[in-house]
Amino acid sequence: MLPLGIVTISDRATAGVYEDKSGPAIREVYTRWLAMPWQEAYRLVPDEQPAIEAALCELADVVRCPLIVTTGGTGPAPRDVTPEATMAVCDRLLPGFGEQMRAESLKTVPTAILSRQIAGTRGGSLIINLPGKPAAIEECLRAIWAAVPYCVELIGGPRFVCSDTAPRYHRPS
Repeated sequence: MLPLGIVTISDRATAGVYEDKSGPAIREVYTRWLAMPWQEAYRLVPDEQPAIEAALCELADVVRCPLIVTTGGTGPAPRDVTPEATMAVCDRLLPGFGEQMRAESLKTVPTAILSRQIAGTRGGSLIINLPGKPAAIEECLRAIWAAVPYCVELIGGPRFVCSDTAPRYHRPS
């Protein structure tokens, strides 16, 4: 089965102060949009750069997830360090993903300009940072999905088989 990464970055969820709802929101999108067998590789880590980097490296290098989606830690608060951790472990950054997600989110949330989500590759893994708000998960993934399956293929990953409920994706002929 294809391992797909889900990483929730949250001090409070890690401490048990509240239940993680963003990680399950990513799982739900994967379940609806993918028409192929996949297996969840879930990690819940605090807002600490070394912990985030370790989770991303493990999922990319050991578990070998072709897609790793993070949620949380993308704002301007002092403990929001997900983009820094992602940049530290990526071979290449893909700024268009963050630009597109912010552009889409700005249509409904004026503070989306504060979001610092990014995307990049580490070996054969595409890593995408999403905001921590559960409602933003599908909105942001929908905004970039046209490029996600093809990007995964370009970096040596498998061909994704998507369901009819997934946004249309582009694969050049």
